[in-house]
Amino acid sequence: MTHVHAHFGTNPTEVAMLLTALGGPPFSFTVHGPEEFDKPQSLHLQRKIQRSAFVVAISSYGRSQIYRWAALADWPKVQVVHCALDAQFTDRPLQPATHLPRLVCVGRLCEQKGQLLLIQAVQLLLKQGVACELVLAGDGEMRAEIEALIREGGLTERVRITGWISGEQVARELQTARALVLPSFAEGLPVVIMEAMALGRPIISTFVAGIPELVRPGENGWLVPAGDIEALAGAMRACLEAAPDRLNAMGAAGRERVLLHHCADVEAAKLAAWFQQSAASADKPAMSYTPGQPR
Repeated sequence: MTHVHAHFGTNPTEVAMLLTALGGPPFSFTVHGPEEFDKPQSLHLQRKIQRSAFVVAISSYGRSQIYRWAALADWPKVQVVHCALDAQFTDRPLQPATHLPRLVCVGRLCEQKGQLLLIQAVQLLLKQGVACELVLAGDGEMRAEIEALIREGGLTERVRITGWISGEQVARELQTARALVLPSFAEGLPVVIMEAMALGRPIISTFVAGIPELVRPGENGWLVPAGDIEALAGAMRACLEAAPDRLNAMGAAGRERVLLHHCADVEAAKLAAWFQQSAASADKPAMSYTPGQPR
């Protein structure tokens, strides 16, 4: 073994760093966020950056957050390698936009995804006389709270929670909706946004983290300030009232953009080049480790 790469700058990278300190091969890691950005000090992010061969960010925003906790001398270690897409999304035949007033939100039911705000936005739209159906694809620790809000708002006929579903089911849900809506409060760069764009669906999301690097307002979707119910409802209404031809054009623009910037072959080649560089310098003396020494 000449190199170890860990995904997420949390426990996996802690183990990789310890392995190197005990005489193992050099390590690198990918920071996805937002967990690493929420608690960088308790995760020893600066130490991990310092001791790594290189660090991968999945967006320019992610790189900026790593810079915040890296010494200037370590900045050249930080590289952007985008996440890529599964063939079940890139190779799937495109379907035209549906006439149904349906939106889908895909993600863990948790505080950072903003589903509680989304339920309130649906209620606001219905009060305005705008037809709207919402599918929440996923499950998570906030399901009971979200279900309670749905019941309190009288939305049980308008909002459906699928629970955990497969990638194939996610693709089908996206294709039977007008757009993906993801009102996130905190993110890295959600893969589901890339998946929806690959399927030719516009995006409704927030000006958070790496999302604006992919979603262009008026071109392939709508972006709103995080936490703004009125703005979110306005973007959802604009999508629900848009002509199918407009949605199809936005979907085509999104698909072109995501395939250009998230090509698996291109991104894998970037990562492979850094692995090769690390392997070439693997004969350098390994960092020693003394029991009881801070890691």
